[in-house]
Amino acid sequence: MGKKLVIVESPAKGKTIERYLGDGYQVLASVGHIRDLVSPRDLPADLKKGAFGKFAVDVDNGFAPYYVVSDEKKKTVSELKKALKDAEELILATDEDREGEAIAWHLLEVLKPKVPVKRMVFHEITKEAIEQAKEQMRELNMPLVDAQETRRILDRLYGYEVSPVLWRKVRQGLSAGRVQSPTARLIVDRERERMAFVPAAYWSLAAQFEAPQSTTQGSRFGARLVRLDGARVATGSDFDDRGQIKGVRTILDAEGAEALAKELEQAAFRVASVESKPYRRRPSAPFTTSTLQQEAGRKLKLSAKQTMSVAQSLYEQGYITYMRTDSPSLSAQAIKAARDQATALYGSGSVPQAARHYAGKSKSAQEAHEAIRPSGDAFRTPAEVKASLTPNEHRLYELIWKRTVASQMIDATGQTATITIASEKTSRGVAEFTASGTVITEPGFLQAYEEGKDASRYADDAESDANLPDVKQSDPVSLAELERKDHVTTPPPRYTEASLVKALEELEIGRPSTYASIIDTIVRRGFVTQRGGALVPNWIAFSTIKLLEDNLGDYVDYDFTAEMLADLDRIADGDLDRQEWLRRFYFGSDERPGLKSTVENLGDIDARAVNSIPVAEGVTLRVGQYGPYLEGQGPDGEVKRANIPEDLTPDQLTPEKAAELFAAEPAEDRVLGQHPETGLDVVVKNGRFGPYIEEALPVELDDEGKPVAPKKGKAAPKPRRASLFKSMEPESVDLQTALKLLSLPRVVGVDPESGEEITARPGRYGPFLSKGTDTRSLDDEDQIFSITLEQALERFAQPKYGARKAASALKEFDADPVSGKPVKVRDGRFGPYVTDGETNATIPRGEDVEGITFERAIELLQIKREKGPAKKPARKAAAKKPAAKKPAAKKPPAKKPAAKKPTDS
Repeated sequence: MGKKLVIVESPAKGKTIERYLGDGYQVLASVGHIRDLVSPRDLPADLKKGAFGKFAVDVDNGFAPYYVVSDEKKKTVSELKKALKDAEELILATDEDREGEAIAWHLLEVLKPKVPVKRMVFHEITKEAIEQAKEQMRELNMPLVDAQETRRILDRLYGYEVSPVLWRKVRQGLSAGRVQSPTARLIVDRERERMAFVPAAYWSLAAQFEAPQSTTQGSRFGARLVRLDGARVATGSDFDDRGQIKGVRTILDAEGAEALAKELEQAAFRVASVESKPYRRRPSAPFTTSTLQQEAGRKLKLSAKQTMSVAQSLYEQGYITYMRTDSPSLSAQAIKAARDQATALYGSGSVPQAARHYAGKSKSAQEAHEAIRPSGDAFRTPAEVKASLTPNEHRLYELIWKRTVASQMIDATGQTATITIASEKTSRGVAEFTASGTVITEPGFLQAYEEGKDASRYADDAESDANLPDVKQSDPVSLAELERKDHVTTPPPRYTEASLVKALEELEIGRPSTYASIIDTIVRRGFVTQRGGALVPNWIAFSTIKLLEDNLGDYVDYDFTAEMLADLDRIADGDLDRQEWLRRFYFGSDERPGLKSTVENLGDIDARAVNSIPVAEGVTLRVGQYGPYLEGQGPDGEVKRANIPEDLTPDQLTPEKAAELFAAEPAEDRVLGQHPETGLDVVVKNGRFGPYIEEALPVELDDEGKPVAPKKGKAAPKPRRASLFKSMEPESVDLQTALKLLSLPRVVGVDPESGEEITARPGRYGPFLSKGTDTRSLDDEDQIFSITLEQALERFAQPKYGARKAASALKEFDADPVSGKPVKVRDGRFGPYVTDGETNATIPRGEDVEGITFERAIELLQIKREKGPAKKPARKAAAKKPAAKKPAAKKPPAKKPAAKKPTDS
């Protein structure tokens, strides 16, 4: 009797599940999707000119997609088919969301099982959850499959119709995305606000008072001026972004603040009022995907991508519940576990009598209907799991554990007191100062967890939480200090990953489970650069968004994007027909034109206008093929241009800065002398990528003594060049230094054992030594010229990391579940990587090599396989035909019959 074949999408998940299923089951991994929409260029030759030719989607016949199994997945499919031959039952146990449902459907279509098929779902990998899932098998949820497929087709239509417009009018290679483009617009809009911002200056007074009649210890307290003669004193939040005051406010300038301060330093003060009110703060709801990404960004400094990667690992190892969810609710067993944990740690009074229940704000919470929490019916503490987790896994688990436990604890309560201090009447009326302080009498959930906050734009306006003395109304107080403070209003802060995730969720742009890939995409495609924690748009993003706003406005409109998301939810719920919705989106309806006609009727778009951004009167920023530059007119009407420094952010390009760039003297080439061997001039120059040394080639003259035009292309002679080190300045570099740079790479010596030459040279990732195929990094560029042969040999005698003995691999693991080959961590020229001999995956920067586990190693390999190999030049040979020449009808295993899409398996 055969075993039951269980297919999951991840090897790590499969390994964990296998522990709970028993001997009668065989668990294999599909390693993500086994097939996808084919690229139109890879269609079989007989289909390239047909209905599938443009999108690999037949828009005239129900938007049928053409799927193929990729070359990388053919081996996986073969292994799954082989295992299925001996199986008595097929269990599809992919994730419980739309993507997981679609993976299950594709497996069903490709494997074509002849044994009973069941769908098993679970939101945590524990013995109890797996046992329960075995008892509650179901059929495939075809509306979920439809929603995923609609989204995939939608993205293909959007990208393939809109991207060519960008290629023609902005720059080759750019791409548009249904969700990525509105996200880029959000970041560009924020930068536009910063560029239009007009700062306003104002002053404030901060006082230190003494309360001699107070019976409490420490009678000094701080307060700030809030009213003058009954009118509020302006703070930063009282100014709009054009520098204008909002409402009736008293603005203190430097002169007024100084004059008032001098009067107040001679004045008497009394307590005008003492107000006290109850303070109550409720715990935050358990984590959803979005709030986890935000909080991990604030507290752990993890990117959204890192957060989801670590969370996936925790889920697949059975430590937390499923990490893609819009719901903050907890199951009954989770509530009990959280309350039990809080009671054990903080006492029986730390939990309320009735359990807390949380509801999501999303109109349609995604398919996993529970928050992210520790798995099981009894939570393991962070201390109990620390030894089994990597540092980042432990930190994220601890964050999830604290938030979950705190969510079931009582409110934090106390009293907030506000004291108002009034002066004698001055020439500007009575000056009133206030001080506030909160005393927490019951910390409640704060014992376990406190939610982080994004940096406030008006941090200077916030009242500090002061320790207040015991005073009564009319008590005299004395002024001990009075500080004059000058302030300038600040522009709206740029988005961080955490604040962008929050904005995307509020606007309902994209799914929280896709936020990490959205941010990664706009950064990788050059629309946005990360500087510190901020997301800064590049000038190419301004041109792209300008074109889309002016010509395809709906497709970067926030509300329209949210409507599309809501419609996908309706398809997932079975309330909307996917074919009819795609027809309306692409071909249009009476209410709205479709994408097809909108793109076809764009008319003539002025590419120069699209790529021109006004900076000042007569000054324009142009986005060129090789980067942005300034263009304007000189006094005599001549066109003048200036390069823009790479580190200059868009909001820093003010009219004053533009004038400064135009006025800057162009860096002239400086001849350092002649090369003693060649007799050619050695020149220091400034290039786009920084200063460099060049050995200038002689200018050829014709018979009449006139310069001959230099040859171009491959036949043209190339002058020797060398970049200056970071420590060098073009103004001070001399001929001797220039000759040393031109002589690189420097031969350090010969290895007496191997006979190989050792050289030192600068590289893209820093200075390094090389010996054959082996390399070692140098500490700084100066060592290129100073390191001796003995020192170089000593470096090669040491491994690249720490004090380990030299070995062929830094780490070795068991066989990879996909390839069946041993997994190793090796060191390469560009850093450490994981390999199974077939696939190489770079270890992300910031991850400790020592902390790489077997599970993390195979996860990195899986991610790399899903990305596929690097693109190669198009093959001239006939296209390799998929197994089925004719697209087959898609047959859902669900009870209702529905004609489906042409596919290839």
